[in-house]
Amino acid sequence: MTINETNLQFRLAARPVGMVKDSDWQQVSEPVREPADGEVVVKVLYLSLDPAMRGWMNEGKSYIPPVGIGEVMRAGGVGVVVASKSPDFAVGDHVQGGTGVQRYWVGPAGDKRHGFRKVDAKLAPLPTYLNTLGMPGMTAYFGLIESGQPKAGETVVVSGAAGAVGQTVGQVARQLGCRVVGIAGGKDKCDFVVNQLGFDACIDYKGGSVKDGLKEHCPNGVDVYFDNVGGDILDTVLTRINMKARIVICGAISQYNNTTPVKGPANYLSLLVNRARMEGIVVFDYADRYHLGIAALGQWMKEGKVKSKEDIVQGLEQFPQALNMLFEGKNFGKLVLQVATE
Repeated sequence: MTINETNLQFRLAARPVGMVKDSDWQQVSEPVREPADGEVVVKVLYLSLDPAMRGWMNEGKSYIPPVGIGEVMRAGGVGVVVASKSPDFAVGDHVQGGTGVQRYWVGPAGDKRHGFRKVDAKLAPLPTYLNTLGMPGMTAYFGLIESGQPKAGETVVVSGAAGAVGQTVGQVARQLGCRVVGIAGGKDKCDFVVNQLGFDACIDYKGGSVKDGLKEHCPNGVDVYFDNVGGDILDTVLTRINMKARIVICGAISQYNNTTPVKGPANYLSLLVNRARMEGIVVFDYADRYHLGIAALGQWMKEGKVKSKEDIVQGLEQFPQALNMLFEGKNFGKLVLQVATE
């Protein structure tokens, strides 16, 4: 078994300040080594680009250790096994796991930090396993159901509604019988979540007042708010919450590139007045139940009740520019980087 391939890797060269710059990355090329006993070589086909990656670059205590300087940038990916000395995976198997930002991943097949598992390319297109049937879908499904606890007839508001997590949150809430109102940037994104994903309404924060939009589309207040953006939009929604509302803190993309301290919610006393609850969620807490989320979302997709939209950028070399698309609001759907074809 001989692999005459070169592995291009993006390694973290510096801790970014504000937006990530080209100089924060080091591109390294090295030969792909042969697998040892129990190891596999995975050719990366698609990489998941997620807002959480910005936080992983920062020094400091978090729910997951930061990426070290000189380490391959952490990322989830989908690929194909091209060499195997493990009984668990055969050459030709499609797998999902923590590939990192590189062309090839080589290591122990059972390495729990990378969590490789087989995926069925016949069941759904491979990019879907980085979206609705991957980490964003699991974040949406378990975050909404476990933390948001929506009940039929309630009003659910989700920010970042056209993004990877938001699109699935809204569709799951619709399946549970809720009224769903999205918040997104731009008419095209708002039209998409209403006309294609079945949201009841969408507020364009770039085209008008979020406060006025909430008054119009949530006349009975907000029971569940699934927050992906933080900042001013979180503050505004807090003025509209109902008694015993649940606020799910999934992310705060408006704050990730701050060079000043993160802006916290100014209207948090609304939680006290309304006896409401605000809870943070991290998808890894539900890892032992992913199969249940995948089964539920997979069934809804099969029935045409849940759709999955990906925004695919071509070429590993485009990684730095593609990652920043997330923070410029340029992606439309789940942002995926295509590294290779089979």
